[in-house]
Amino acid sequence: MSLSPGLIRFVPLAFVLLWSTGFIGARYGLPYIEPFYLLLVRMLMTLVVFAGLILMFRSPWPTPRQALHQMVTGALVHGCYLGGVFAAIKWQLPAGVTSILVGLQPVLTAVLAWSLWGQRLQLRQWLGLLLGLLGVMLVLGTGLQPGQFEVRLEAVLAAAVALVGISVGTLYQKRFGTGTDLLTGSFYQYLSTALMMAVLTFSFETQQIEWHSELIGALLWLVFGLSVSAILLLMLMIREGEVSRVASYFYLVPSVTALEAWWLFNEQLSPLALGGMVLAVAGVYLVLRARPAI
Repeated sequence: MSLSPGLIRFVPLAFVLLWSTGFIGARYGLPYIEPFYLLLVRMLMTLVVFAGLILMFRSPWPTPRQALHQMVTGALVHGCYLGGVFAAIKWQLPAGVTSILVGLQPVLTAVLAWSLWGQRLQLRQWLGLLLGLLGVMLVLGTGLQPGQFEVRLEAVLAAAVALVGISVGTLYQKRFGTGTDLLTGSFYQYLSTALMMAVLTFSFETQQIEWHSELIGALLWLVFGLSVSAILLLMLMIREGEVSRVASYFYLVPSVTALEAWWLFNEQLSPLALGGMVLAVAGVYLVLRARPAI
């Protein structure tokens, strides 16, 4: 699958808008189902959709070695990330705050790429990453103040698992996932995630489910808006751009998610937290201005 250069310019914007709604979908669905069971149902539905797309486009299947790499990417980018995010939200961490915690990904990804691969970062990029980190910490710090949201250790740990998973998974996909078709590669990613969620839900959950219109709507959006559309855009960005630059787009997600959570759920953030979001956006600008866009 390939896109024209004109369309590729709009890929990051479309990705940020879609990716931000994943936290909102979790908020809508989790009151009616346990997090790992929700993700298992989502993955099984996604596998059916991708099987149909693969048949429609006659996408080439990867070699066994490539398939194994895609399954590792899936366990990290989808299994650890989604499992951590959904668990954190289930444990009452606000959707906007969860997205901000995971928003540390650009810093972790850039530092790992620099330390492991020697990928050079300009001074302006380092400044942008540090500004983004400061912005995220300002938002998180408001949760320790009276009258703000509650910071629960298990929820923060779950968000940390998500952060590490997607950071390492992005690097792994860039290193070992190139040359694999986006559709068939994503199929193997979701296959490993489904296996991972099956183990988790049957080990720790009861598989109780209350069918509700909000849950059904959330599932449909999480499958078609996130698992299909947003993930294909992410894999395309990873294939076409440097990992530090691709990861920097995640700094924009918390601001968009916080606005959506405020509008839909009346989640309130302090002026200090809003100032942190401005710093994060400024950090993205500095990182992206240092290099040409994909």
